[in-house]
Amino acid sequence: MNHNWKPRELNPDEIGTAANAAALAEYLRGIDLAALLTAEKALVMRGFGVAPGELDDVLDALLPDRLAYVHGNSPRTKVGRNVYTSTEYPAALAISMHNEMSYASRWPTRLAFYCETAPGSGGATPVIDGELWLESVGPEIRESFADGVRYLQNLHGGYGLGKSWQQTFETEDRSVVEAFLAESAATWEWRSDGGLRIEQLRPAFVRHPVTGAEVWFNQADQWHPAGLGDETARALTQIMPPEDLPQSATFADGSPIPDEYITKIRDLGLEKAVDVDWHVGDLLLIDNVLVGHGRRPFDGPRRVLVAMSGTDEA
Repeated sequence: MNHNWKPRELNPDEIGTAANAAALAEYLRGIDLAALLTAEKALVMRGFGVAPGELDDVLDALLPDRLAYVHGNSPRTKVGRNVYTSTEYPAALAISMHNEMSYASRWPTRLAFYCETAPGSGGATPVIDGELWLESVGPEIRESFADGVRYLQNLHGGYGLGKSWQQTFETEDRSVVEAFLAESAATWEWRSDGGLRIEQLRPAFVRHPVTGAEVWFNQADQWHPAGLGDETARALTQIMPPEDLPQSATFADGSPIPDEYITKIRDLGLEKAVDVDWHVGDLLLIDNVLVGHGRRPFDGPRRVLVAMSGTDEA
């Protein structure tokens, strides 16, 4: 394992192209992008001046089958053809490291980020090698998560904390939601108040389908009350049992995960990560299994868009 890993940077001088979006898209279509991404784990594309109106063409080269953010748990706004704002979370708070939708039965294999508006300061997207994260948490935590993570999600029907089931699944049709959940091997219950409770048992680690590398791959620290990052969220845990929160996590057998495990996992992820700073027009492409990502706090405006493609499953 390379403990000094960092994303590979592609710029016009290195790849020998003009410094514009069309040249970048043409270059990406002419290489074995899948092999390059698997080898490098993450790619940063800088100096091409990609404007918002040119983004679709570049994303088409990066993401062969752009996906909708169905069953996503973070607040986002859809701004284009399966293009979304990155997580809309208070600027003063960090977003801990995670692999996108690792709590679900299917997850995107690639994520592409695009900087439309650079932050005034801070706001980097940290990325972490999943093998390093798995190694870093230590044998005690790894062994305790060997059977996986049990996720519990409470989605309201229109009014309440967190996201509604309609926002989460991008539909008003309960039968569409039920079909999705049945295929996901989740259990669910429609509540008398119009809400939906979902329970899922998922692995805590997975192996990459090409390299075979075993990586830390779960969102226990983001779903667990001890991982909540602001005073309002923490206050909720004083007045609501974990099973009634918008989301919570336990060990596979339903027993509680110790708070100190959660904070160690979260803090190690942020500590071991490599920051990708943003300039207008930059793009970042990551292998969503090999690499986790997060967000550093920032000042001023910041608008980073995200799109995803490909699905893999437990």
